[in-house]
Amino acid sequence: MQKEMSGFVQERIKIDEYAKNLAKLSQNSLAAQEEGSLGEAWAQVKRSLAEEAEVHLKFSAKLHSEVEKPLMNFRENFKKDMKKRNHLIADLHKQLASPYVSVEKSLTEWQRDLEMKTQQLEIRLSNKTEEDIKKAWRKSTQTGDDLMRCVDLSNQAQSKWFEEMVTTTLELERLEVEKVEMIWQHLCQYTQLRHEADMFN
Repeated sequence: MQKEMSGFVQERIKIDEYAKNLAKLSQNSLAAQEEGSLGEAWAQVKRSLAEEAEVHLKFSAKLHSEVEKPLMNFRENFKKDMKKRNHLIADLHKQLASPYVSVEKSLTEWQRDLEMKTQQLEIRLSNKTEEDIKKAWRKSTQTGDDLMRCVDLSNQAQSKWFEEMVTTTLELERLEVEKVEMIWQHLCQYTQLRHEADMFN
């Protein structure tokens, strides 16, 4: 919407080539030697052309400085804000995924180690096997602790993700409201400038 409005205003400014042609026409020297009431009437026609040209040129200049330029600046800042928000969400998504992968990896290793030690227990029953079982339990406990740590990290990341999503949604809503208000203000400014130009004409 902002881009299209700016484009509209740019095109509207370009249309005022008409004003430059009016100004040029008002300088025309045709019938400049005419005297009396006809000479005065002719001079008035040329003055009115010059005044109309001036009104249109001022209107174009104001459109550029008071409507088109602010809209373009606002649009650029809006795009930068959106880009920052998108990067923030992408980073949070990575942070959320990382602990989850660690939890899956720890859980897989833990299950694999437990299965292997259980199979070894079934195959050989000796003093060494009992030591292997104790090691497996210690490793299993260690892996369980790692798993719980990963689960905690995952929960923290999810909590942060939720908070940031709420904050981001509120920020995006604020930006949207700001954008609509900005567009409304500049439509009003356009209308006011147009009204002033029409009053002069």
